[in-house]
Amino acid sequence: MRAGNSFIEVDYGQHFKAGERIGGDVFLLSRQKEDGRIVCTLSDGLGSGVKANVLANLTATMAQRFVTQRLDVRTSATIIMNTLPVCAVRKISYSTFSIADITADGRARIIEYDNPPFLYLRGSSLLDPHKQTISLKREGAMKEEQLVLSELNLEVGDRLLFISDGVTQSGMGSPSFPLGWRRGPLIEAVKEIVASQPDIGARELSHAICNRARRNDGFTARDDITCAVVYFRKPRQLLIVTGPPVDPDKDPWMASFFDKFDGKRIISGGSTASLVARELGRQVTVRLHSGCDDVPPASTMEGADLVTEGLITLSKVSLALEKRVDPSSLSPGPVRSYLELLLDSDSVHFLVGTKINEAHQDPNIPVEMELRRTIVRKIEKILEELYLKETEIHFL
Repeated sequence: MRAGNSFIEVDYGQHFKAGERIGGDVFLLSRQKEDGRIVCTLSDGLGSGVKANVLANLTATMAQRFVTQRLDVRTSATIIMNTLPVCAVRKISYSTFSIADITADGRARIIEYDNPPFLYLRGSSLLDPHKQTISLKREGAMKEEQLVLSELNLEVGDRLLFISDGVTQSGMGSPSFPLGWRRGPLIEAVKEIVASQPDIGARELSHAICNRARRNDGFTARDDITCAVVYFRKPRQLLIVTGPPVDPDKDPWMASFFDKFDGKRIISGGSTASLVARELGRQVTVRLHSGCDDVPPASTMEGADLVTEGLITLSKVSLALEKRVDPSSLSPGPVRSYLELLLDSDSVHFLVGTKINEAHQDPNIPVEMELRRTIVRKIEKILEELYLKETEIHFL
């Protein structure tokens, strides 16, 4: 969510325990449209598999709801803890949690219960925030439960990292990490990554940490591995231009808007690319070997970060976004490049021409080949609801 010249980027990486089809770590994320407030929760259920997932989901859902409704921290934690059972043998909670409640201007409140402590970085330097311990009594537990509360004022460039114990315990028993990766080596790894890539995004950093933890386990995760990253930074803008205007007199305006846009730029559609190239005196070159079996190849043009075919590519992008497909799992091509640009952006602007392309109303075209306007609105909704992106559509 953006506030002035800042943006809160949140994303996470995850590997399930080897052999499990469902994870015992759960990460939930929500944004309040009225004030831009972001609430995210990482919960780790005891053990792995379905039982752990159910308990972690219950914990994370309650935590999200209580914090969003601004319920008192002690009251919220007490309700959650008394709802969840205590392991009869080990006398510990069946689920742990870390909650981040962040306002649009960077005021953050962090609540932790039994997860590894979060990391707070400013650039590549680790900060040591003040933490308040809150003791809670709980029936069935061997000791008083300890909640940890931190209140921060984030600055542009700050990062918060939340991890499950599958990260810090990765590699346990190996020659390199007999006691697990642990906090110290983890911190050094994070600082090294950020120092070498100062602008690395939340998605890339969280995935890098999870992949490193999985590598520590010999590429066979021995526990659920999750890392979530909050990155408070300057916003990244993306413009998507698709479809010629219904009024040809607006062609010059569309091309000029594209040319002057301050950010990354995508052109979707051959007719649109031809229009922009004509108005700006540029050339479109098709990259014949950049396509896939079911998606036409991309093109290149001065000033555009990506030039693709229109409706087919947009439909594939929409489906991949809806399924939360990781771009790195796709073969190189227009859809992968499109997804990478979308996910690396914070604010996505659509400039949509409404001139009808008669080819897409042929009755032989499959039903799922929706009209451009419908697909764009669907992508807009997915970006806002699943990825917390800011979006804006302007029809011509």
